[in-house]
Amino acid sequence: MDSPTTPKVSLSRIRDHGWSLWDPIGLLGEKGHFSGKWSDSKNARFADEYDRYLIDAAHQIRRGVPAQKVVDFLYDIEANYMGLGERETTRERAQALVVAIKHDDLIWTWPDENGHFK
Repeated sequence: MDSPTTPKVSLSRIRDHGWSLWDPIGLLGEKGHFSGKWSDSKNARFADEYDRYLIDAAHQIRRGVPAQKVVDFLYDIEANYMGLGERETTRERAQALVVAIKHDDLIWTWPDENGHFK
């Protein structure tokens, strides 16, 4: 259980990174089945598709897990768990996501003095 001083992942920021850089199923984008952004109301039914993987990756990075291990985690999710196999961009997209998470200073939300999140 999180303590009152433990930050939480900003869901909108992690989704922004995940959908723009990773999107292993390819739902959005040039060749995607749908268009626009994850936050568009027409895409609400699948906006949370990658949440658990994205949040887990962010927490691994925050805990100091080496970047390559997090890339391997995302690779395994896509190639094996989702059963999509290795594609030309599998590692490249996972690496881009890890770099984005590591360098996003706003990805974590911190509680106020009373332990409440905004």
